[in-house]
Amino acid sequence: MPFSAMEGSPGNNRRIRNGEKAPRARSAAYLKLMSAIHDFVSVHAPSPDADLLEQMVYTVCRLSRDATGRGELKILNRALKELRIAFNTFAPFADVRKASIFGSARTPQGHPQYQEARRFAELIQKSGWMVITGAGDGIMRAGHHGATRAASFGVSISLPFEQSTNDVIAGDEKLVNFKYFFTRKLMFVKEANAIVLFPGGFGTQDEGFEALTLVQTGKSHLVPIILCDEPGGTYWQHWRTYVKAELLGSGMISPPDMDLFTVTDRAEDAVRSILQFYRRYHSMRYVGEELVLRLQSPLKEATLDHLHAQYGAILTGGRIEQTQGPLPDENGELPDLWRLRLAFDRRSIGRLRKMVDEINEAP
Repeated sequence: MPFSAMEGSPGNNRRIRNGEKAPRARSAAYLKLMSAIHDFVSVHAPSPDADLLEQMVYTVCRLSRDATGRGELKILNRALKELRIAFNTFAPFADVRKASIFGSARTPQGHPQYQEARRFAELIQKSGWMVITGAGDGIMRAGHHGATRAASFGVSISLPFEQSTNDVIAGDEKLVNFKYFFTRKLMFVKEANAIVLFPGGFGTQDEGFEALTLVQTGKSHLVPIILCDEPGGTYWQHWRTYVKAELLGSGMISPPDMDLFTVTDRAEDAVRSILQFYRRYHSMRYVGEELVLRLQSPLKEATLDHLHAQYGAILTGGRIEQTQGPLPDENGELPDLWRLRLAFDRRSIGRLRKMVDEINEAP
């Protein structure tokens, strides 16, 4: 179907009184452009997702019409290239769970924090996972060191100082180089099934707060966020004290938001927390207005009753329902998994995180 005839295409809809949408009148020039885009994509970029490719081409044409400056076009061009390469690099490993590791580039190899990060990466790799780091030295190298080159991804950033690709991942086909932090950060979070932060500077703090913000606001799916230190270390203890006193204490976050992260000073505990998170819980997605939690095994009726009694306040209506197999709008995804369906209040992510813990702990 030509892009110009599709619901949701740019300029194709307008609001009318009953909430439905009706097509706008089309100019001859517009229809000619959309027909040309459709024909071009059909020949040069055939794809099951041709509608999205046509929208992208249309957006490029609009940039020209808007007389967007050359500097802005360079940003868009470079960002699109970086993301295309990154998507292509990660695609062959889509079914392998991955942990993104953050921490200081300045941590020496003999430091206890380096050794703990290396130990974490080694243990998570032995559990069948891969790791993603920023590909620099310090904690980033420790992650690659422990996981080995074969189980490592590097997402490096071009900086005028300090950042260089470490000797473990240098030259590997799973190394992606970025110019922009925002494209790099997108890949760190998009590909991560767990986020593990070791002590670091502004960059580590930035990544940690961004991960928490994305999960808290529902812009990212639930993942375990682990703050790991050396044995006996106080870096994350002091950080948690600050968050509790200043953010929670002044009402800038809610008490359940403190459950979005876990603080530990042992690599073994970090790995245990991550694997426990996926003991029964598999993944989540929204289907229409419903939140669907995919589970690797079903819950007993008594557990469902307990969850509803304990977490009914996070629902906007109805009950927590359990079904087997994908919903019609899930397009056949993960057919062997069970589902929990709930009308979820999206302001209650912290409580949802606690509910996932109970789901995993249930017999």
